Amino acid sequence: MKTNQLFFSFLIFTISFNSYLSSAAEAPPAVVDITGKKLRTGIDYYILPVVRGRGGGLTLDSTGNESCPLDAVVQEHHEIEDGLPLTFTPVNPKKGVIRESTDLNIKFSAASICVQTTLWKLDDFDETTGKYFITIGGNEGNPGRETISNWFKIEKFERDYKLVYCPTVCNFCKVICKDVGIFIQDGIRRLALSDVPFKVMFKKA
Repeated sequence: MKTNQLFFSFLIFTISFNSYLSSAAEAPPAVVDITGKKLRTGIDYYILPVVRGRGGGLTLDSTGNESCPLDAVVQEHHEIEDGLPLTFTPVNPKKGVIRESTDLNIKFSAASICVQTTLWKLDDFDETTGKYFITIGGNEGNPGRETISNWFKIEKFERDYKLVYCPTVCNFCKVICKDVGIFIQDGIRRLALSDVPFKVMFKKA
């Protein structure tokens, strides 16, 4: 009887351990910053360009002549400028590590002088430029059809990373899947969906 109990206990342990290894193996790789440390939920980071001499970090700007709304996500003109810090939040905010190719909310940590959220979202198609721009004003969390424009991904690109819009938070929604790149409009380096990805790295703020 004791032998049978020991065998049964060992069998349960083996199954549980194998399940743990299987789930661990299925988890995508963690995104790391410039020091090699894993990106974590709720920590402030700067998104910086890998290619030098083409602008700095990311910040907010107005698309019109008025000071508000500051709704355009843009790149700083000078590479010495880190821009504004941001946080990354996965679909399950209790997950502490940010992983490649998983849905994320991206949010500027700095408060805006305008009455608006600083969460990234994909704006409607701009007929003038033929572009989908990245703006702010999204709603955090609540993955699904109503928030489909608010989810982005970080994907490995060569030895670095790129930002991608290809949300998988809605199984029946038809979405665009495209890289996030830079579109220069009136001298402003705006983030928009593009065939040429914006190669980035991450620095802890």
